[in-house]
Amino acid sequence: MDPTSIPESVTDKYERLFESGIWAQVDLLYNKIDDDPASSKHPFWIESLRPIQVAAFDIDAYRESRSRLDRDAWLDLLIRSIGLEPMTFNTRLKLLFLARFIPMCERNYNLVELGPRGTGKSFVYREMSPNAILVSGGRTTMPQLFGYLDRRRNPGLIPVWDVVAFDEVAGLEFSESTAVQMLKDYMESGSFSRGKDETPAEASMVYLGNTNLPAETLIQTSHLFADLPKAMIDAAFLDRIHCYVPGWEVPKMEHRYFTKHYGLVSDYLAEALREFRRMSYSDAVTGEFEFGDHLNARDEKAVKKTVSGYLKLLHPDGRWSRRDLREYLELALEVRLRVKEQLRVLAPHEYAKTLFSYIEPDTGHQTVVSTLEQPDGVDRGATEELHVLEEEVVQRADDRSAAELARLPESSTLEFKASMRYDLQTGGANGDLGQVLVKSVSGLLNAQGGVILIGVRDDGQIIGLAQDFEMLPRRPDQDGYENHLTTLLENGIGAAATANVRVSFEDVGGQQVCRIAVRPSSAPVFTSRRGDSDAFYVRLGNSTRPLGPKQTHEYISQHFRR
Repeated sequence: MDPTSIPESVTDKYERLFESGIWAQVDLLYNKIDDDPASSKHPFWIESLRPIQVAAFDIDAYRESRSRLDRDAWLDLLIRSIGLEPMTFNTRLKLLFLARFIPMCERNYNLVELGPRGTGKSFVYREMSPNAILVSGGRTTMPQLFGYLDRRRNPGLIPVWDVVAFDEVAGLEFSESTAVQMLKDYMESGSFSRGKDETPAEASMVYLGNTNLPAETLIQTSHLFADLPKAMIDAAFLDRIHCYVPGWEVPKMEHRYFTKHYGLVSDYLAEALREFRRMSYSDAVTGEFEFGDHLNARDEKAVKKTVSGYLKLLHPDGRWSRRDLREYLELALEVRLRVKEQLRVLAPHEYAKTLFSYIEPDTGHQTVVSTLEQPDGVDRGATEELHVLEEEVVQRADDRSAAELARLPESSTLEFKASMRYDLQTGGANGDLGQVLVKSVSGLLNAQGGVILIGVRDDGQIIGLAQDFEMLPRRPDQDGYENHLTTLLENGIGAAATANVRVSFEDVGGQQVCRIAVRPSSAPVFTSRRGDSDAFYVRLGNSTRPLGPKQTHEYISQHFRR
C-alpha cells in the first residue's frame, strides 16, 4: 500500500501506533488531486480509526473504575474476565484462580501449580496475555531460555517475555547440566550471565504440571514436588519458589463453571497487569503486621511479593482494609509454607523451622498459619516450639486464664469463637454457628484435646457473650447458655462424648467468656448432620477438617490403637 497520511490527533490518542502497531478498523479517503507520482504528497488519508486492540491504557481510569466497586464485586469481575462464573466458587477458590495472574503483575515471581488434569492450569498463560509465553514440556536448551552469546541472533525467552510458563513440566528436559543451576541463580537474583555480561531480566517463572496421585498420598509416600523433573527436585532450586498453588483444590472444568456474563477484555486486562509490574506493594504487610520467628529472609520476600500481587490485582486504587490485608497475608503464608513443608521432607536438617505465623504489633496476638493438605494423622507440631505450645494448652489449661489464652495463637489445641448464636454480620440469630461449634469440639475430641473460648474473635479480641445471650431461645443468662450448649453437643456427638467436655465461664475486663475444655476421646467421635450421614472431624493445625471414608478408617486405626 502507498504511504498514508495520518492526522496528529490519531497518533496523539493512540500511543501504541508507535510501538508495534495495533489491529484497528480504519476509514480511508482518497484525494485524486494528491495522486501525483512526482509529488511528495500522499493521496490516501485516514479519516477515522477505531482500535480493535487496546491502543492506549489509562491507569487512572482503571483505578477510578475499581473504586466504584467493592472488593468482592471486583474479584468477581476478574474471575469472569477469565471466562469463569464466580457464583459457582467460594472466595478461597477465586483467590487461588487469581494467583495465576500474580506472575503477570509481579516481576520475578516464581510459581508452581501441580494438580489433576483438566483444571485449566495453562489457560491464563496461553490466552490471557500477549506478554506471556507457554512452553510445552520437552527438551529445553540454554540458548532457548537465556539466548545465544550473540544476543542479536536470539535474545532468549527470559529477557523478552514478562512470564515464561512451562506446561507439562514433568516432561521437561534440560540439554545442559548447568541449565538448572543457571535457572536457579536467575530465580533468586533476577539476572544471569552469558559470556562476560550480566543481564538483568524481569520474567516471572511458572511451572505447571499434573499429579498422578492425590495430595494426601504424595504427602504420606514422598512429597508434593514428586511430579517435577528429577533435575528440578533440588532443595536450593525449590526454595526459590514463592508460591505453590494447590491445584488439587481446583475442580475439573465443566460447562457449568463457564460464565455467560461479561468481564474485562483480555488485551485491556493484560495492559493493566503489565502497567502494575512497575510498582510494588511489598511494604504494605510490614506496615500492619510482623512475621513470626520461623520465617527467614527468603520466606518474607516470597510472602511480601504474593501479598503485593493480590493488592495490585484487587486494590489497584491503593485502598484496602486491614481485614483484606490479613486475608491475603494468610494465603501468602500458606502458599509459601507449602514449599517449606516439602523442603523439610527433602532436607530436614536445613528446613526444620516451618511454624509460619504473623503477629499484630498493637495487640501482640500471634496467628499460626497451616496448609490444608495434611497427612491423615494429626500433625502434633511441625517444630518443637509448636509442640511445647500445644502441650501447654492441654496440660496447663486450668492454670491459664482466658485472658492469657487469648494472647496465644490459635493452634491444634486452642480455638477462638466469636459467638455460639449471634451472627456478627447480620446482627441476628444464626443456628449454623452452633453446628460449627459442635464440629470444633468433635475435632478436638478426635485429636489431642484442647480449649475453645467463645466470646473471642480470631485475632484474640475479647468481645464477650452479651449479644449471644440475647439470641438464646430461652433464659438469656449464663445457665441458659450452658444448657443450650450442652444440648447442642449431646445432639451432635452424643452424651458419652460430651462427658469429655467441661464448660465454665470467666469474667475478662467486664466481659464474660465461655471456656470449653475438651479431653481427648479414647474412642472415635462422629458428628451427626441433619439430612446427611455422620461425619468424622479432626483438628489439624489451626483448623477443623472432615476426613473422607478412607482417611477416617486410616486415622482411626492409627490414632485410637490400644
